[in-house]
Amino acid sequence: MKKKNKRNLTLISLISYFLTGSLITITGTILGNLSKYFNVPIAKISTTFTFLNIGILISMLMSILTIEKISIKTQLIISFLLTIFSIMNLFFCTKIQLFSVSMFIFGIVSGVTMSIGTYIITNLYQGTQRGKKLLLTDSCFSLAGMIIPIITTKIISHQYQWQWIYIIIGIIDCCIIIIALNTNFEIKKIINQNEKKKQKLITCKVWINIFLISISAFLYILGQLTLISWIPEYLMQTLNINIVQTGKIISIFWMFYMIGMWFFSFILKFFDLQKILVTLSGISSILIFTFIQFKNIYSLYINISLLGFFSSAIYTILITLASLQTKLPSLKLINIILISGTCGTVCTFIFTQPIIFIYGIKGALITGNILYTMVFIINIIIGYTSKHKMNY
Repeated sequence: MKKKNKRNLTLISLISYFLTGSLITITGTILGNLSKYFNVPIAKISTTFTFLNIGILISMLMSILTIEKISIKTQLIISFLLTIFSIMNLFFCTKIQLFSVSMFIFGIVSGVTMSIGTYIITNLYQGTQRGKKLLLTDSCFSLAGMIIPIITTKIISHQYQWQWIYIIIGIIDCCIIIIALNTNFEIKKIINQNEKKKQKLITCKVWINIFLISISAFLYILGQLTLISWIPEYLMQTLNINIVQTGKIISIFWMFYMIGMWFFSFILKFFDLQKILVTLSGISSILIFTFIQFKNIYSLYINISLLGFFSSAIYTILITLASLQTKLPSLKLINIILISGTCGTVCTFIFTQPIIFIYGIKGALITGNILYTMVFIINIIIGYTSKHKMNY
């Protein structure tokens, strides 16, 4: 494969994660504005973003079949057209139901591009390179989380309509299309040659490992998005912090999340993946607990920075562990972990809404802390079953 083509494929993967990160990290920042615009309670607004998550889940499930039957380039073009339609719908919609339709379509687009991005990386790179590149792609998700909330709060604070935020999504997707049109997706030929070999390598023990890893991925994403989605409202209501400051706090989280990704991508080769996983999930659980206790803005800045840094590599290490359960990377196994993580995303607002009603927003943050602790325990158990050392 030519270097230019390989570079383009990698770039598509990076931008696809940036796109998904942009869509998801927008959520917590504009909940209040959407509540006022549609004149509905904030708890109801939060449930509409479930349509975004359902769209991601459905498209990931479909990708298992479509990746083999529809060319990657065609899928990306269709996704771009859907993005344009969704953005136009947002500018004309006056009912919450139409907003939900756009969120669902955005979810489909996001799921397709992210599945393609992971599919490319896991089959284009091997061994330690695969882990490093997966961390790099995930760091683009974090980069979006750092940049997009700042842009979002600037748009809102200057009294622009919230719809303009989604123009950014269109620009990002446009970048993917421009690169895709100048790329040869010959990776598919390599993958098809190895498909039969992969099937023989998936044993009963592998499925047990994948089950544990997928549960950990589900709980981790559910916990992370529970925290990130409700921290802005928690800070504004409980500590009377304005929207610009809350946007900065979320951006700081994603900035250090990204820095952590880069840092761990360099040191992964020196340590056992599972041991790093246990260490990071344990430290993250402690940091969430202390974040909930702090009331000082500067203490919150320090705490959220450390949380972003130490929690950054957890999800990517889980995906890497899944891909290393067999000698050759299996799209089926990797998609199971991605789908599990997406299920965590889908369940975020469904899961937290009753908690908000009963225990308030602080209750949601405590729940996130409990979920991280459960991830820590499961990651310890994974150490006794994982076969990653044989294939690393």
